[in-house]
Amino acid sequence: MSSRRLITPSERSKLDPFVVATGDASPRDQRDLMERPFFSLAKAKRTRPILYQAGDVSVEVYAVPEHGMATIWDADVLIWAASQIVEAENLGLKTSRFLRFTPYQLLIAVGRQTGARDYKLLKGALARLQATVIRTSIRHGEHWRRHQFSWINEWEECARRDGRIEGMEFVLPDWFYRGVIDRSLVLTIDPAYFRLTGGIERWLYRVARKHAGRQPRGWLFEVAHLHKKSGSLVRVSDFALQIRLIAAHQPLPGYSLHIEREGRRELLRILPAKLSTAPVDGAVEAFGTSHANDIGTSYATPSGLRTHALESNLESNLESNCRSGRARLADNAGSSAESSSTKHPSRRRQSLPLLGRTAGDKR
Repeated sequence: MSSRRLITPSERSKLDPFVVATGDASPRDQRDLMERPFFSLAKAKRTRPILYQAGDVSVEVYAVPEHGMATIWDADVLIWAASQIVEAENLGLKTSRFLRFTPYQLLIAVGRQTGARDYKLLKGALARLQATVIRTSIRHGEHWRRHQFSWINEWEECARRDGRIEGMEFVLPDWFYRGVIDRSLVLTIDPAYFRLTGGIERWLYRVARKHAGRQPRGWLFEVAHLHKKSGSLVRVSDFALQIRLIAAHQPLPGYSLHIEREGRRELLRILPAKLSTAPVDGAVEAFGTSHANDIGTSYATPSGLRTHALESNLESNLESNCRSGRARLADNAGSSAESSSTKHPSRRRQSLPLLGRTAGDKR
């Protein structure tokens, strides 16, 4: 018998590449990722799994010790990919799960710098996205109950002999791609989202965009319920403190946060404000870098550094989008966020950036 190993061909050999060259694209997010705990909210490495169950909806996220779990900052790569795919389809271009692009395109679009360190952090983000394993029952088929995948199936960089990176390629999982080409499962987001530095801030904005949308009456949540939906490792009391601090600073673009109380229950009301259309003009924190005194929120307190084990079942049998009871029916009944992305009139084409740009060049 031959001792030669069977070599599995790259998935890219079976797919037509989608070369990203559509120019500016409005940021768009995938609805299923906007409210459930798919990512770590901490900048420190997380290896403890996320185990979320709400009725027939389950989300399990597993990390490997070498890389840790993909963070909500790493998710910027997926937001960028979704934005490019939707924009290209709006222009009548053919897309696929196999994306070919320059790192410069991605970094600029999500508000990052383009120095050597930023390219290195991008590669770290891609490694975490590939190493993180997700199992979910969301959007399962008629005869299938659970889907397992990683955020990126494979990726590769193309570099010259002098080390300068000419381009990158990666392949998205079919589960994510199908959720992007279905316009009812995509929402536009404010470009200012990329300037949010805290993990809970970023997650909270995505929840606000998904549920409150542009509804005048907004949406009402019980803080303890939000904690369960976030997958955060901090205690409920520490999470509630961080929510209060975020509400005090009002950092979410397009939304205002208000703390309310009903008996012993603490509530968060999210109301739409004037939506920002300002471009991303400032650098944000790097992809999921580890900081000794930072747990993924710019307002974290020392008590927020204590972590506690999550229960396997993170929610009740009903996956409510807010707290249960009388106020839920009064405030949220008949309300839903926008079900499809907003189309924009801008349809400009732009050529690819120069490939010979050095890693240390300023943008």
